[in-house]
Amino acid sequence: MEEEEIACRLLMKLLRLRAWGAKHISESNLQKGFPQQARGKIVLKVAEELRREGLLYKRPSSHDYQWSLVWERRTEIEIRVAKLLQPPQI
Repeated sequence: MEEEEIACRLLMKLLRLRAWGAKHISESNLQKGFPQQARGKIVLKVAEELRREGLLYKRPSSHDYQWSLVWERRTEIEIRVAKLLQPPQI
């Protein structure tokens, strides 16, 4: 899996769970649903890149980091996810 595809799938997962702002998902659950070779450092690296771009929030908690989508950037997030859902051009 390419990093761009992982980023889109990660955003799509958070969209499907409606993890905006105060509603969040823990870092251990963030990696679930990805192929075994993509779990761990690759998914977390992509999530950190999305956080630096301003698309994700990362908050500390007592046991794990919590991740959520940034509401103010929702149109950009939806456009990025739509690219993944479009069939490839032949």
